Amino acid sequence: MSGFWEGKRVLITGGTGFLGQAVCRLLNQAEPTLMAAPSSADYNLCDADDARRLLADTQPDVVIHLAARVGGIGANQERPADLYLDNLLMGTNIIEQCRLAGTDRLVVVGTICSYPKFTKVPFSEDSLWNGYPEQTNAPYGIAKLAQLVQLQANREQHGQQGIYLMPTNLYGPGDKFHPSVSHVIPALMKKCVDAVEAGGDSIQVWGTGTASREFLYVDDAAEGILLAAEHYLGAEPVNLGANQEIAVKELVEDIAEVTGFAGRIEWDSSRPDGQPRRCVDPSRAKELFGFSASTPFAEGLRRTYRWYLANRQEAESRGLSDTPE
Repeated sequence: MSGFWEGKRVLITGGTGFLGQAVCRLLNQAEPTLMAAPSSADYNLCDADDARRLLADTQPDVVIHLAARVGGIGANQERPADLYLDNLLMGTNIIEQCRLAGTDRLVVVGTICSYPKFTKVPFSEDSLWNGYPEQTNAPYGIAKLAQLVQLQANREQHGQQGIYLMPTNLYGPGDKFHPSVSHVIPALMKKCVDAVEAGGDSIQVWGTGTASREFLYVDDAAEGILLAAEHYLGAEPVNLGANQEIAVKELVEDIAEVTGFAGRIEWDSSRPDGQPRRCVDPSRAKELFGFSASTPFAEGLRRTYRWYLANRQEAESRGLSDTPE
């Protein structure tokens, strides 16, 4: 951490969530003058007046917008309208209130779900507008992508300094393990742990196992966000990724090994696979602000597993989250 953050007043929306806590831990080492990370109980960012009040109360030099409503495929299928509207309103209100307040720097964190369903791998930022997102997460992805449009329009008309980052799928300690909202790694890890404890000889997994994903350790994502806030002022969106694609079938086998589950893996092909492939091109982030993910995937899985075992009640109690995926 450099001296850039010393004396700064920093506001982190969604700062009490999964990614937000990682950003706060890292930023705390830089000793900013103010680091505010209010929860949704303090300010309802879907309300423009609350968003205005938040900016007035904190008067930040830097805003990092992480607040979002997210979930896995199940949550996206059950509550698409909620996820669309809440994310659209939160992003719109924060961007506009930062513009009106003249905030020096604004970082908006989007999602890899905004990419078209069929995108050449690795995903280049230039491919964002080449098609419609995968159907199960399209409302969420489009709502987040609208924030990029708003930032670029405000830059052109008003000179607002706002940047847009797109992390790939996040994982790590502090993730959500509640079945209704968990993403693929915590969902699979919980299935395996439950089966081991119950003496089960099989687990059932959604899809066919042929889809692929890329995963970014949450502390690496936090580092990328802070590096971008400090060093990048451009208008173009930037991927944050680990440059490692893994098939879901291989992922399940890795998680089974970490958790000690030795039973059968049964695939439920009646359930959706989601986007066929996901892996981003991380070269723009490295070129523009020097970010490269450093946590080996196997080590990240082990850390996540150890945290889950030590924090089962907390991990499994979370519903719809206020952090990005």
